[in-house]
Amino acid sequence: MAGFVSHFVNRLDSKGRVSIPAPFRAVLARDGFEGLYCIASPHAPAVDAGGNALVGEIETRLAGFAKLSADHDALAFALFGASETPKVDAEGRMIVSDMIREQAGIADEVAFVGLGYKFQLWEPQAFRAHRAEAQKRALAMLTAGGPA
Repeated sequence: MAGFVSHFVNRLDSKGRVSIPAPFRAVLARDGFEGLYCIASPHAPAVDAGGNALVGEIETRLAGFAKLSADHDALAFALFGASETPKVDAEGRMIVSDMIREQAGIADEVAFVGLGYKFQLWEPQAFRAHRAEAQKRALAMLTAGGPA
């Protein structure tokens, strides 16, 4: 698999930086995106992060709306205008910004959660609760034979 998989919990350092897990950095390097692309998740108290694959998904969604329309502009504003592109230093660390802290409720640890084409940043306890609910939903979808 070439995407983001698994989950990791890392602690912020005294300067508010956190190390992006090495497997996630390897995916970003293969993707060719300089730095990291971050947006508030529209579905969860988390931050969606990634590179060109995530940006490509956003562009595909936007392509379904007429340019210069109110719907296109609203979606572009939410997914591009409110985004952040934190730099990743040579040691693989990123600054955890106020947007990331507020959206995900992060204090001193970050859960990095792989979702294939993107990963999410979570407060670890909130991640554990969400994971339990997601597993129940996934099991219901699998046993029903399709999307819920």
